[in-house]
Amino acid sequence: MSVFYKPTDGFVGDVIPFYWDGLYHAFYLKAPLPPLRDGAHHTPYAHLASRDLVHWEELPLAIEPGPPGSPDSVSCFTGAVIERDGTFYMFYTGFTGEGEPQTVCLATSADLIHWQKDPRNPIIRADSRWYEAIDWRDPFPFWNEEAGEYWMLLAAREKSGPDNRRGCIALMTSPDLHNWEVKPPFWSPRLYYTHECPDLFRWDDYWVLVYSTFSERHITHYRLSKSLAGPWLAPENDSFDGRAFYAAKTAGDGGRRYVFGWNPTREGEQDEGAWQWAGHMVVHELRELTTDGFTLSPPSAQNHLFSQACALRFRSEIGEWRLGPAVYTAEAVDGFAACTLGEMPEAALIEARITAQPGTRGCGLLLRCDTALERYYQIRWEPGRGRIVIDRWPRPGDEPFMLERALTPANADQLRLKIFVEGTLLVIYINDAVALNGRMYNHTGGQLGLFVSEGGAAFDDVTLHTLPA
Repeated sequence: MSVFYKPTDGFVGDVIPFYWDGLYHAFYLKAPLPPLRDGAHHTPYAHLASRDLVHWEELPLAIEPGPPGSPDSVSCFTGAVIERDGTFYMFYTGFTGEGEPQTVCLATSADLIHWQKDPRNPIIRADSRWYEAIDWRDPFPFWNEEAGEYWMLLAAREKSGPDNRRGCIALMTSPDLHNWEVKPPFWSPRLYYTHECPDLFRWDDYWVLVYSTFSERHITHYRLSKSLAGPWLAPENDSFDGRAFYAAKTAGDGGRRYVFGWNPTREGEQDEGAWQWAGHMVVHELRELTTDGFTLSPPSAQNHLFSQACALRFRSEIGEWRLGPAVYTAEAVDGFAACTLGEMPEAALIEARITAQPGTRGCGLLLRCDTALERYYQIRWEPGRGRIVIDRWPRPGDEPFMLERALTPANADQLRLKIFVEGTLLVIYINDAVALNGRMYNHTGGQLGLFVSEGGAAFDDVTLHTLPA
């Protein structure tokens, strides 16, 4: 089975998650083949359902682009689902072509499977008093208990200001989900070109506002506030993941909450290729809100998929290694030490705990390492810099590394890694708190290894599991 979902005839774009009656529904923008580099075109809403966020049932397409002349004739872009009095309302973005105004459209359903588009579509257009018409998308409705009415947030842009800082989150209000009044911006920080895929939820005493950006970097951010009026403040770590996890939105069952995003493909299926639009769906569980931000871990059912243990076969490759009971230790205070532990399967769950000696510049794991140690991927912990890095060897040109993620707390001397590998996908969890997605294209096979660079480290609880045959 596949661990990270992707349809056989396309890719997963923006996910619109919705929980109802024991099931997680994942509506998503289905990207066509071949992969796209610059955004979505001709995207319907595909539909999945799951009880455990790992085993997904494919359901019929929910909505598709309409005929020529309709407000969604080119694509149905991102939106959200809400229920009222037994009817499900799907608000989505209607798109008719580049440079054309975007609009908010509506479809309704009695069973979440069969949807009817509203004959009034589009039901909301940008109000020219405050907003540009081109970016008017990704509607997110919710019931505002305090105001006693429905509110809707949208990715939008103000009419004035520096071009790359006009991004805002627009606001609309409604008594019944049918009739809407456009209001001035909900939040306009003058930080980004736009705030894609807004999402909002409660966590203890906080409102959590989620949005994605591409103007300063491609990433999903979140902000916290005790009030819908703001201020919307950034925690120390204000993102769920890195560059390879985008357009993330959330859903929960009242007890647990998950964030749904996509890990993008790369052009030409090469590590050097540009990031493309859409890929595989990846789901993180939000565990705790700390002063540093949210901690994340994989859905519990994902861990249980990897039930077949693989034997580790230690071989020292460079430097001196000491073996204790289930512990591998190396010191290379002014150099590099590496060992290998046997062949990696195509799909794997790798776990390890690393304890670094003071002053160690780098240590971690080698993935898909060849026997000469000339080709591999590297998951490198840099304790002094407080970060985890996905790197590769050989590294082309002056590329510093592939991806990085800050760690909190930054000055820790020990961490635990949980690494999921499936084909080209790489999903890492550090201390069941920090997540980092990546891709691995150029090296398709090889060994699992450990390394230390200019310092010393001990590796224990190292395990390798794969999917059952």
